Amino acid sequence: MQKRRLGRTDLDVPVLCLGTMMYGDQIAEADAVLQMDACSDRGINFFDTAEMYTVPPKPETQGESERIVGRWIASRKARDKVILATKVAGRSPAAYMRPDGGETRLTPDQIRFAVERSLKNLQTDYIDLYQIHWPDRQVPLFGSLRTGYTHYEDKGVPIDETLGALGELVTEGKVRHIGLSNETPYGVMQFLNAAERGGLPRVASIQNAYNLLNRVFEAGLAEMAIEEDVGLLAYSPIAQGALTGKYLDGGNPPGSRKALFDRLQRYETPGADDAIRGYLAIAQQFGADPAAFAMQFVTTRSFVTSNIFGARNMEQLETIFSSLEIDWTEEMEKSVNELHGRIQNPCP
Repeated sequence: MQKRRLGRTDLDVPVLCLGTMMYGDQIAEADAVLQMDACSDRGINFFDTAEMYTVPPKPETQGESERIVGRWIASRKARDKVILATKVAGRSPAAYMRPDGGETRLTPDQIRFAVERSLKNLQTDYIDLYQIHWPDRQVPLFGSLRTGYTHYEDKGVPIDETLGALGELVTEGKVRHIGLSNETPYGVMQFLNAAERGGLPRVASIQNAYNLLNRVFEAGLAEMAIEEDVGLLAYSPIAQGALTGKYLDGGNPPGSRKALFDRLQRYETPGADDAIRGYLAIAQQFGADPAAFAMQFVTTRSFVTSNIFGARNMEQLETIFSSLEIDWTEEMEKSVNELHGRIQNPCP
């Protein structure tokens, strides 16, 4: 399994990372165990979760993904073999996630509470990569850029304060490295500047959506990722399954995320179907499975540290594994970029 350096740390991670956000609802624990075993056997020892998961978020399953991963690690005695990444929730009205029933914020007290709970859930005394799931300040997120940029004056909890709290956790050995998620170029640079000013931990990574339908990371963030060594942990590389083509023409397969939760709106935008058909045709042209093709596009980007995938069953997992066998060629790159030039980022 090819590995890449995580930021400016001494930690090398595999180019594929197992995303576990569906564990505990769409994916039962028994199936999750099979997935973690299979990934471990393949050298994919980088697992990503979050205090908020499983998805869709709700009080009765909050933290279940972490608990499932924790039970697997304990049963396999695999803590020293696994690179664990989890996240603390940014600002939200999810009152059930905090003991005082208030909104989630990136304050020192809340970060401390969240990390202690995650450590307990994961049955470990340290987390390899602790990430801020989304900012405390208000920024356009999760597809809202389709309607243009909106500026908000509310800056939220000061970044220096949040970073200071994370620095204490690093000093205590409860967290090895820190990262961001769903961030902007401005936000990343503010964290980097705050670290330099205060002698605080430097963010090692950024976890944002990136796929053939959403390449907005390339405008600003990609340059930052390379120049500042804050590599992308790309999520949604197959666009929640949309890039397989299974949702075209009103498709809604039983057991799919759309059928279960109706949460595919980010990939049901004007121009999306035309782009999907185009990428399916390109994959077919090169004799590749569409999902594997979409995966390998992401994995081969110079600014990507690791490509986070989710799989509903073992068949899908094998397709993910097979993506690494695709020799990404100049012809593939040219075909993808030509279509992207005609239909740019229909699902930002």
